[in-house]
Amino acid sequence: MASLRNANPRLKNYFKENYIPQVCEVLDTRESGYRPTALLCGILVTCPEDPLRYLEGMIMVIIKSGLQNLLWDMCIAPSMKSNIRRLSETYLEQLFELDDQLMVSEMGSEVELLSTPGALSELNKQGTCRTHLCSLISQSSWGSWMTPELMIKACSFYTGHLVKTHFCTWRDIARTDENVVLAEKMNRAVTCYNFRLQKSVFHHWHSYMEDQKEKLKNMLLRIQQIIYCHKLTIILTKWRNTARHKSKKKEDELILKHELQLKKWKNRLILKRAAAEESNFPEQSSSEVSLVDETLKCDISLLPERAILQIFFYLSLKDVIICGQVSHAWMLMTQLNSLWNAIDFSTVKNVIPDKYIVSTLQRWRLNVLRLNFRGCLLRPKTFRSVSHCRNLQELNVSDCPTFTDESMRHISEGCPGVLYLNLSNTTITNRTMRLLPRHFHNLQNLSLAYCRRFTDKGLQYLNLGNGCHKLIYLDLSGCTQISVQGFRYIANSCTGVMHLTINDMPTLTDNCVKALVEKCSRITSLVFTGAPHITDCTFKALSTCKLRKIRFEGNKRVTDASFKSVDKNYPNLSHIYMADCKGITDSSLRSLSPLKQLTVLNLANCVRIGDMGLKQFLDGPASIKIRELNLSNCVQLSDASVMKLSERCPNLNYLSLRNCEHLTAQGIGYIVNIFSLVSIDLSGTDISNEGLNVLSRHKKLKELSVSECYRITDDGIQAFCKSSVILEHLDVSYCSQLSDMIIKALAIYCINLTSLSIAGCPKITDSAMEMLSAKCHYLHILDISGCVLLTDQILEDLQIGCKQLRILKMQYCTNISKKAAQRMSSKVQQQEYNSNDPPRWFGYDREGNRVTELDNITSSKGASELTVEKSAYSSEDQAA
Repeated sequence: MASLRNANPRLKNYFKENYIPQVCEVLDTRESGYRPTALLCGILVTCPEDPLRYLEGMIMVIIKSGLQNLLWDMCIAPSMKSNIRRLSETYLEQLFELDDQLMVSEMGSEVELLSTPGALSELNKQGTCRTHLCSLISQSSWGSWMTPELMIKACSFYTGHLVKTHFCTWRDIARTDENVVLAEKMNRAVTCYNFRLQKSVFHHWHSYMEDQKEKLKNMLLRIQQIIYCHKLTIILTKWRNTARHKSKKKEDELILKHELQLKKWKNRLILKRAAAEESNFPEQSSSEVSLVDETLKCDISLLPERAILQIFFYLSLKDVIICGQVSHAWMLMTQLNSLWNAIDFSTVKNVIPDKYIVSTLQRWRLNVLRLNFRGCLLRPKTFRSVSHCRNLQELNVSDCPTFTDESMRHISEGCPGVLYLNLSNTTITNRTMRLLPRHFHNLQNLSLAYCRRFTDKGLQYLNLGNGCHKLIYLDLSGCTQISVQGFRYIANSCTGVMHLTINDMPTLTDNCVKALVEKCSRITSLVFTGAPHITDCTFKALSTCKLRKIRFEGNKRVTDASFKSVDKNYPNLSHIYMADCKGITDSSLRSLSPLKQLTVLNLANCVRIGDMGLKQFLDGPASIKIRELNLSNCVQLSDASVMKLSERCPNLNYLSLRNCEHLTAQGIGYIVNIFSLVSIDLSGTDISNEGLNVLSRHKKLKELSVSECYRITDDGIQAFCKSSVILEHLDVSYCSQLSDMIIKALAIYCINLTSLSIAGCPKITDSAMEMLSAKCHYLHILDISGCVLLTDQILEDLQIGCKQLRILKMQYCTNISKKAAQRMSSKVQQQEYNSNDPPRWFGYDREGNRVTELDNITSSKGASELTVEKSAYSSEDQAA
């Protein structure tokens, strides 16, 4: 065994536990003459349990045998001895170092074999161990003189020679293998490089092909789009040409139809006039003849009673009387009981005698529920006949100068069930006030407007008996004699009032309102028009009421402070009218923005409102439900506000931008995007024909006002009328450049027109009004003031063609006689007429020629605007 490195672990533990190297080192001295190699070999082979005793015994054996007979295996049991007979002496350190040692081969040919190159490797292949080499060396003859030094040198030389020989061999082999490996690596590297190069080239080629495919795809798609667009262009071109052709054809047909109807109208008019002259009945109207002719074609008496009632409900009292004279069948139709539930004598107040009123009330006394005597100049006996109508519920005697306390006494005794009573502008006194709580226990609606003969004492009478605690609506407009104490009496007797109207009351103060709301906490609607002394304190006092509608007009003391907590105090506010309140600014609009129920907002003449305030208002939830918005004379507004309106107001129906000077054609384009809009007022703006062409795209407008818009001409109005066949109201007043062409356009396209104002248009002639009368049969309101070329002929045409005309204004019509105007007054409910020369600010004289003194026109117009400016009231109130 040359080394213990690969020995049995048990043997290694044995040497370590029994300190064998230390013991052998002690015994290894040259002076002792002992041969520790034999002892060591014995211990290595036999492995005794007690090494000390074993060494002691073996030493004794060596002493007895003598050193000359000492052999290396004499300490080994015969059964355990190997074929190796002798071990040359060496150092113990070399034995116990765990390094591999060289063994000496056998003598003779074996030693020569070891000296040849590759001998060691050959021996290793044959399995020869180093121990056998040592035994060969020990058996050689020179083993006895071989010293350790020479052995070390021999082994070192042999090892170096062997290492050198094998290293050279390994080097040659390694070089050969390295070249092969390097060649293989080079081949692999070249292959990998070629693969990567091919991959990169393929990737670039693939990307290029993909780009080409994408370009080809986009090119094909673009070609398809071009072909599709070309097809669409062809289709749209054909469609446009067809549409234009059909539109042109339809327009030509309308014009032809218009001309035929106008020609037929003129022929019928000539025949009727001739027939009237021959029969010497100039008062007989052509409506009677037409009714007779139509009766022969269609007898409406064959219709169901419900349908007949629906037809006759649209007729005035005068028309019903005329219908009853047509035939016996028509007379029976006019005798239906339901037709006489409501009788309006105000429409015939100038022609019907008192005797007929008395007989009518006497005949239909059980059916009459509603009576209207507004403005009727009747005898007290006639008012006394009202007391026979026991079922009467509504009575209107406003503006009746002959109505007295005595008349009221008879009515109160005979008609206890009255719910609605209008006594405005009459001469009643405290006697009438005493009768109200005694007889009208269910009275809900009472109007005492402009009744200035009763006092605070009369208001105290309202609390007598059962009082007027069921009263819901109360109108005290113009009653300047009422003091703070009078309002306290009202609060005590009318605790259930919900709607309060106090207009034209310069004596109304904050204390009056405070006294009223102390006990009238159910007020939901409040109207204070013409109350200049009302301040922010009134709003603070009204915080206890659940207001839904509030109206102030012409007040300069109401400021932004009134609206700071409006969303908390009045969360259900839906109608706000603050017209001509100079203290309202953008801050108020910001405070109003949280109101979710707001539907009507009137800020006319609030000149301090600008784009920023309106933007803040529209950004809130209030813009969602807003239905009516009046911004007349808010001169700081511009196109930005209109753009915001189109974005935030989906339910806006009525919009007034009157005198908003900064509005341009771009703003008109934004108005078209408000699809819910049905009424627009652009009077006094800079709108032109281009703006009207843009506005004509809306298609849903029913009301248009472009008064005092000097840039519009006949072409703009004609273009608008062609696209607005549902137009019902048109105001082109003071557009002096307009002529008969607009009337012709209205007669052709807008036959459903109900209201028309052409005041201040001096170029309008009788022929235009003849076309209007022939086609626009639903006209209710007509203003021709300042049309100096019109004559009496138009009044005859209007009587024949416009039978539903109710209001006619003929101011400054110099060629219309007073006699013709008086005849026309019996055909309409309201008429304004004078034959004076037009004012200088009209811009023309009595013959229609333009005046040259422009400076005087401008100066005079400012002083006269109050007589022609439209009221700031909303369309809802006008309807009411």
